[in-house]
Amino acid sequence: MAEEKVDVIIIGSGHSGGMAAKVLTEKGISCLMLNAGPIADVHKDTEVKAAYTLPYRNFKKPGQLAHVFQSDEFNANTWVDEQEVPYTYDQQKPYNWVRVRLFGGRSLFWSRQSFRLSDYEFKAKSHDGYGDDWPISLADLGPFYARVEAIFRVSGHADGLPQYPDGNFVVDDSPWTGCMTRFRDAGKKLGVPVCKARSAMGVDGLASSVNLLLPDAFATGKLRAVPNVVVRELSLDKNTGLVNEVHFVDRLSRREMSVKARVVILAAGTLESTRLLLNSKIANSSGVLGHYLIDQVYGPGISCSIPEARDGKATPGLVGGSGLVPRFRNIETKHPKFLRGYALNVFSNTGGMDPRNFATYGEDLQKKLDSCHGSGFSTGMMGEVLARYENHVRIDPNVVDAWDIPALHIETKYTDNEYDMARDAVETSIALAEGAGFEVLAKNYDPNPPGYSIHELGTCRMGDDPKTSVLNKWNQSHDIKNLLVVDGASFVSGGWQNPTMTILALAMRAADHLGDEMRKGNV
Repeated sequence: MAEEKVDVIIIGSGHSGGMAAKVLTEKGISCLMLNAGPIADVHKDTEVKAAYTLPYRNFKKPGQLAHVFQSDEFNANTWVDEQEVPYTYDQQKPYNWVRVRLFGGRSLFWSRQSFRLSDYEFKAKSHDGYGDDWPISLADLGPFYARVEAIFRVSGHADGLPQYPDGNFVVDDSPWTGCMTRFRDAGKKLGVPVCKARSAMGVDGLASSVNLLLPDAFATGKLRAVPNVVVRELSLDKNTGLVNEVHFVDRLSRREMSVKARVVILAAGTLESTRLLLNSKIANSSGVLGHYLIDQVYGPGISCSIPEARDGKATPGLVGGSGLVPRFRNIETKHPKFLRGYALNVFSNTGGMDPRNFATYGEDLQKKLDSCHGSGFSTGMMGEVLARYENHVRIDPNVVDAWDIPALHIETKYTDNEYDMARDAVETSIALAEGAGFEVLAKNYDPNPPGYSIHELGTCRMGDDPKTSVLNKWNQSHDIKNLLVVDGASFVSGGWQNPTMTILALAMRAADHLGDEMRKGNV
């Protein structure tokens, strides 16, 4: 490969890498995709085993996946082993970094919540004076959102709220259940909107890069993919200052290799892309590479019981269904304790209740569980985390991964803004639930550790000023015009929304522009 030069190298095969590959190959541009993990065949590569046959009886191997709460022994090999690919942090400021190194990346496990950012996010500084505006607006990204929504078949209902932009939906006209109607009515009395959530339907329940993007790219004959290679660094042409070579190691044989390229696109996931740039010591004339790490506050919420549905009285017309309370704080009025806002995921549960919702045990606990079965109702917060320079990642000089690539050190923490927002989210949930006639059984005000949302964003932000940002509005490096970063690293602010639709739209827009610039000979 060292003697070969390709048009575009794409590092990463998830949603952003898959979108870049689809757009570029359909423009006739040849791409080589490098992925750190194997190509998994669910039908061929899985087997059924009883828990008692596993070494740890379906408990995790100690230390292997300390921060991946979604993992167990059945799916442990799905996630990146933290002993093989470690990262470090201050023990007083923990961070959960959840990674997947399969072909298709985390797109294989996406929850499929599909939201657009609004200009309350894109132009947040103009609205409230904090931080920085994005160099683009909803109007700039809107056409690309629409194209992405068509590919992923996003189901939704048009609500006409500026903070919850409507999109190109497969119309969701499903009726509200009785409990959800009561919750909506309680929201109206308090001036809190309760809407339908928006979700990518995909195909056969999957909305990943592997089934919706990469097949189109492969069909052009312009895409080659190499699995099981871990990229070590990028190098520059000393004469032009452009990136010209990607160095990587075979994950299994440990053979060192490299390939030259006209353009390099990073789509490895927010922190892996930034880690690669930091290890390569490039694209950081601004000094902000690695800074402004953000994610979203998850964890706070409440659990309730619907009295009329207890003791076997639940009916399909009364219970079940879900909804979403989009951001409503700091839109027309200013909250005295925090900036920005949050959303609430709302669910009605027709199954069993969590025993932790009851402050009792033994026979009395069992009676309560039996009585409340099928009457559950809960809310969960998704809150914006303010972008702060001091929340950052850097290379740890003392720790390397299994291939001797220096590891990341992550330093971030939540502040009073996030904690005050979390308290308001819970108090609002209680007011809505009690207004709907539900009994609040448990409430949690404490956010999960940063990173828990698996929505890490920022650290390679875009902007118009090369002195304060790493990328321009087209996701190109200010310093190196043939280097692009198209994953969540480019975010300036994160909002409350699941970021996947925005990542896909940005990747589509960046690749569309890159293809035109390559044809003109400008890149």
